[in-house]
Amino acid sequence: MNDPTGSRAPGDDLTAIAISCTLKKSPDRSSSELIAEQVLRELSNHGVTGKTVRAVDLDIRPGITADEGDGDQWPQLREQISAADIVLVATPTWLGHMSSVAQRVLERLDAELSVTDDENRPAMVGKVGIAAVVGNEDGAHKICADTFQALNDIGFTVPAQGCTYWNGEAMSGVDYLDLDNTPEAVATTTAGMARNAAHLARALKAAPYPAYPSS
Repeated sequence: MNDPTGSRAPGDDLTAIAISCTLKKSPDRSSSELIAEQVLRELSNHGVTGKTVRAVDLDIRPGITADEGDGDQWPQLREQISAADIVLVATPTWLGHMSSVAQRVLERLDAELSVTDDENRPAMVGKVGIAAVVGNEDGAHKICADTFQALNDIGFTVPAQGCTYWNGEAMSGVDYLDLDNTPEAVATTTAGMARNAAHLARALKAAPYPAYPSS
């Protein structure tokens, strides 16, 4: 886990977790983790303290409950997600789709639909969900769409223009982390996403969604 934003600055009032869904275990370099840390740096400009977690470093079991037992390490990631105001899913593109790690994270989050607060709202309602996608093949728009649909189903709110991405030239073999500089379009998109995410998170804290009716 990394904390590229440093210590909490005066006035900070929001927290974020960036879930890097790379297939590479630490300490291998990861394009997904790089763009995730860039998002966190932009969020820090808006009073958001964040950290990254590389999901593949944890033993996250397949399943549909909050704890699959027998060494399942999802509960420790779930605890950090539950404590955050903003959740970023950062994934590489594989075969035109999100990574299997990202898919598993979303599948495990689905269990949160059955967890409610004291006003009967699903546990993730009121949190902001955003996405970041990298890859040297096309697929970013579809991955963002799939990620947003999943996050929305689970209860997250997606901000305007809530995704940043980079796709390199097809079949070039150049990864995002190989670039000497971040392309201006990517940097601008990342900054805008962070600004909107922080704004939305504050709005939701100030005016939460209304209570859900009792069943």
